[in-house]
Amino acid sequence: MNQEYFMSLALAEAKKGDSPYGAVIVKDNQVVAIAHNTVGRDSDPSAHAEINVIRRLTSKLQSFSLKGYTIYTTGEPCPMCAAACVWSGIAEIVYGASIEDLIAANQAQIEISCEEIIAKSFRNIKVTKGILKQECLSLFQKPNNP
Repeated sequence: MNQEYFMSLALAEAKKGDSPYGAVIVKDNQVVAIAHNTVGRDSDPSAHAEINVIRRLTSKLQSFSLKGYTIYTTGEPCPMCAAACVWSGIAEIVYGASIEDLIAANQAQIEISCEEIIAKSFRNIKVTKGILKQECLSLFQKPNNP
């Protein structure tokens, strides 16, 4: 399994959501949780794909700690999602489209990178950018995308 494979799972999951964000959490080369954005469905502004997948896995584990896990997400985590990765102890964030890419695609974002959040935190989280970037961006360029 490689990064492109796990990101392709996040891409497929993103197509199920209210907005084209999908997230997959992996440990030891195994998918352990997957989720998509449900902000509209749940009337919950915090129901981003990353938050949903973290909630799903920590509930399953009965622990808030995700040390040693990697999260794959179609879009760079917003400040809320990056902070959730910090608090949960995620080891690595892998994303496709950057916040700058999403702003250019007319997707509302807070222009603060996940790396800025991590730099001000107490964790050292590895960040890998641009995995299947064009495929991730294509999700946001659909004419019927909100």
